[in-house]
Amino acid sequence: MAGFGHTSRRHPRSRGRTGSRSGPDRATLGIIGVICAVAGFFVLGIVLGPVAVVCGWLAMGRSWNGARPLPALVALVLGAIDTVLAIVALAGTASPGYGVF
Repeated sequence: MAGFGHTSRRHPRSRGRTGSRSGPDRATLGIIGVICAVAGFFVLGIVLGPVAVVCGWLAMGRSWNGARPLPALVALVLGAIDTVLAIVALAGTASPGYGVF
């Protein structure tokens, strides 16, 4: 019979890929980040770019060292490029003249 704190199994359940049971796992966050980054090149880049960066950073495990999954790194890089391009486009349309694009 198992008493308090003494179970028959050491690890009865796996904790999942991210270490918590609530929220999406890292692979899903990486894919969501890539989709947001690619969609941000066409519409709402100023919104979807930072979303892709955050999803990529969370999918990488909030650290720069260690093994990095490819979708997380792609989401991070494309999201950063998308954000910079959206800021440049907004700056170009705010200035007098014809704009950047």
